[in-house]
Amino acid sequence: MSRCLTADKWLVTMREETIVKTMIKAGLLAMLLSAGMAMAADFKVGVVDTERVLRESAPAMRAESKIEKEFSGRDQEIKKLLKQAKELQALLDNEDSKLSDADRRNKERELSAMNVDLQRMQREFREDLNLRKNEELAIVLELANKAIQAIAETEKYDLILQEAVYRNPKIDITDMVIKHLADSKPDSAPDSKAGK
Repeated sequence: MSRCLTADKWLVTMREETIVKTMIKAGLLAMLLSAGMAMAADFKVGVVDTERVLRESAPAMRAESKIEKEFSGRDQEIKKLLKQAKELQALLDNEDSKLSDADRRNKERELSAMNVDLQRMQREFREDLNLRKNEELAIVLELANKAIQAIAETEKYDLILQEAVYRNPKIDITDMVIKHLADSKPDSAPDSKAGK
């Protein structure tokens, strides 16, 4: 229970930090844009859609398939148990008059235990899946930040924002970041097993 609350608190904290950072970045951009048009000619700004990078980039897709592969066995096990529970429930519903009271009670206890196990397994599955997704997303974000830094240095950007309420397509460099990530080596990712 405390592990779930801690994870929920961490997610809320991360969301709040993201909102504050976005507001700061938007304020900074507004200040920079209002500083004057003379300076704007020499000032190069880019914006990256982080959510799109997390959906469409090669490292994100590799992480998603890695997680699917990692959790497919447990998912199949849960589906198998769910099928068994449905079959037992159907047996109880259809064979109600044919079962003795003792057999019926035994089957009902078996179904109840199966449902408890199923709920526990599903809860643990969701928690573990969310933890792994967060671990992999952190790795993808780190790679994306490195790609953005490399692009900023090679293309001589003065400022690159990762979130914006509005972005002009002329300054959106999301495609450049996705391409940079696709061109980078898959094994250049940080060790995802660290801290386990």
